[in-house]
Order: sequence, then structure tokens, then C-alpha cells
Amino acid sequence: MKLYLYNSLTRKKEEFKPIKPGKVGLYTCGPTVYNYAHIGNLRTYILKRVLVYNEYAVKHVMNITDVGHLTGDRDMGEDKMEAGAAREGKSAWDIADFYTQAFKKDINHLNILAPDIWVKATDTLPEQIALVATLEEKGYTYRTADGIYFDTAKFKDYTKLSHQDLEALKEGARVERNPEKRNPTDFALWKFSPQGSKRQMEWDSPWGRGFPGWHLECSAMSMKFLGDRLDIHCGGTDHIDVHHTNEIAQSEAATDKPFFNFWMHGAFLIIQGGKKMAKSEGNFLTLENAFLKKDINPLVYRFASFLTHYRKPMEYSDEGIEAARNGLLHVQNQVRQIHAAGVDAETSVSAEFKNKFSEAINDDLNMPRAMAVIQEMLKSQISDAQKYNTILDFDRVLGLQLDQLVQAQALPETVQKLADARQQARQAKDFAASDQLRAEIEALGYQVQDTKDGMKVVKK
Repeated sequence: MKLYLYNSLTRKKEEFKPIKPGKVGLYTCGPTVYNYAHIGNLRTYILKRVLVYNEYAVKHVMNITDVGHLTGDRDMGEDKMEAGAAREGKSAWDIADFYTQAFKKDINHLNILAPDIWVKATDTLPEQIALVATLEEKGYTYRTADGIYFDTAKFKDYTKLSHQDLEALKEGARVERNPEKRNPTDFALWKFSPQGSKRQMEWDSPWGRGFPGWHLECSAMSMKFLGDRLDIHCGGTDHIDVHHTNEIAQSEAATDKPFFNFWMHGAFLIIQGGKKMAKSEGNFLTLENAFLKKDINPLVYRFASFLTHYRKPMEYSDEGIEAARNGLLHVQNQVRQIHAAGVDAETSVSAEFKNKFSEAINDDLNMPRAMAVIQEMLKSQISDAQKYNTILDFDRVLGLQLDQLVQAQALPETVQKLADARQQARQAKDFAASDQLRAEIEALGYQVQDTKDGMKVVKK
């Protein structure tokens, strides 16, 4: 079945055809490791599972930005890593390591497929310096007091991704005025260390001691590890106008070849009231404080993210998460029920529903439609054994760990006694005692569900 993806470069859905048949080179923007990832950063990591489901051999690279990302959009402000080190009284290297490990724990909690190659910006300094040297040799750079800059006026297709009106684009409130920049859109390839002070992260280069610009790393890493498989580059919509536009400019100026055929961008996570969730706004939620500390299974967030298309803003609210929690529990209960009715490993996956599911996910990762197909399948007249095998096949994309539900052990004795007592209280219509026993059960890390088939107690 053909796979169609929305390409930000052309602003339309296109049939995806990899450069090498059967193989995909995938680059996903990773974290800047000066703080925890907020849950909006973790929303859209679904593409790899869809590619694997379509039987592509995926080579997946993700960067770890541990230097060079400044606090402003266009080379203004302080390096985020240095700022993080000052905030916590640690070295920039320790900050980078701590938050890298935190990010890896988050994606593990969410059952996100890890990249095949993790690469830190600080591990590719030779490649980044070589890329600047190539651009200098080809006449795309100039020197200012604070660094080596890319002259965007010399790259004729600079706005082909962003479609910005350069005449209307002026340095303003979010752009530090730099009288030495030739064009407002010019960006730093290499920044010099400030006079009279020493950075924690700085290196020698042909142009002086300093550090690479943020955009440089992704180009160097992509070309080093993916080479002739520059198929798909992913990131957030906030990267279109600056970061990804600059990646394209410096890469294509250096190589005279297209830099990635497909560009895919996920929309923002917003909080109630329509405001973007962002660290800079001070309103960001982490997986730890929004889910783990509240004893909510992180897969609830994974389930919630499937209910909104990745190119549409997703609103976060406690009510929405509770609805997703109930939705996930409902699916889990359905899986338990069809498993209990009998499982036959020899039973095939439903071809009818697999086709419908594939049509949904292959239509630009339409997960809301895929979720509707799942419910249609579970309510259908096919056998329970076929339902079970089919939903486990779908879970290769969903990543909800549905195969682990039936492997659960019996309830601990303490929990079982409370559950039995609550059942007796409900039969006696002692609802105050029933509510108290529910609270005690949930305090032990279990979820009480009152269904039409009776009370169920499951691990949260």
C-alpha cells in the first residue's frame, strides 16, 4: 500500500518514495539538553513505527544538542547549555549528560522507538568545522566581530521551506539588532568566545576559539550518518522559519544537492486558552510532573496524542487526559476480554481491518481515523481470536504494549482483600465504605473500574 506524507517543502501530501528502494534515512530533531523535555516535545514520535509497519528498513538518526543553541531565534542571547549550568551550579557537561539521560527515560516511558544512532553536537566538531570551511571556500560566509556568518542573500532559494516575505522581514522585538549583519536572516556558523571571559564549551578553529552555531550540527550529522539516504527530516513547526530553513541553505550551498526530500513538522501542544506550551513561557509540563508523580501511566499521553492529527495543535487539559485515561483503560479491558475468550496463535490477522488501518496511517499518519478503525474492529463480528491477533498487529504502530496486559500477575493479597471488601460494600449499598476502599486501592497503584461486567482492578 502506498504511503502518503505531507511535505512542508511543497505544502502538499505526496507519495513517499525513498531514495533507495525499501530503505529510509530518517532524521529527527532531538532535545537541547539544558532542561527536561516538555510533553509537547514528545508528542509526534510516531513516524518510525509507521515506516517499520510498512516494512521499510529504517536508519534513524537523532541529535543531542549540547552546545550552540542560543536563547534567541537569530543568534541572540546566551547559550542555553551555559545558562543551564549557571542555573544549577553544575558544569555544562554534567547538565548535558543529566538531561540526555532524562530524555532517554522519557522516550522509554512512552515506548517510543529509540534512534539507531544517537549523536551529540560536541562529537561532530570536526565535521562542523569542515562544513564551514567548505562554505567559506565557496564564498557564502563573512566575518563579523562575533563570528562567521552565512550570507543568505547568496542562496537564491532561501525561503523555499518557510515561504517568508524577506522584504517584510525586519529585525525587531525577537531579533537582536546586529549592525554587522548584511541581512536580517543571516545566521552564525561559528561564534567566537566573548572577549575577557571563558566559556565551558569552546574549541579552536581556523577562525578563532569559539563554538558552532546551532543550525550547523544537524547538517553535519545528517550528511555524516545518512549520506545518500536523506529521505525524511522531522521536527516541530517552530523550526520551519529559522532552524530548518538555515539547515537547507547551508547544506545545499555546500553540496549543490537537495537536502532531504521530505520535511515533516508536528504542531504545538497548547494549554487551555490557546497558549503554546514552551519552556520560554514557563508553562511547560514534563512527563514526570504531569504523569509519573500523579501515578498516571505515561501511555495515557501516548493514547491522547493519537486523538489529534500531528499537524493540528493538541490542547492539553486535565479533563482531556482523564478522558484519554478512560479511553486507554477501555481498550485494555477489551483486549483482556477477547484474550480470555480464547486465543489461537494460528488465527490470521483480519485482512479487512488491516487494510482499513493501513489506509488510515498511510494517509499522512491519520491516527484519529486509525483509532476509529480499531473500535470498529473490536465491535465487529470477527472471532475473538482474530480480534486479538489483529489488535496486536496494530499495536506495532500504537506502541501501547497491549501484548503485556495478559501477562499480568494476580493481584497482590493486600489489594485483593480490599477489592473483595469493596465488592461486599457495594452489594450492601454502603457507598461511603466503597469510596474509601476505592481510595485505598488506588493509593496502592491500582485503578478501580466499575463496568457493566462488574468491578475490575488493574495496575495503573
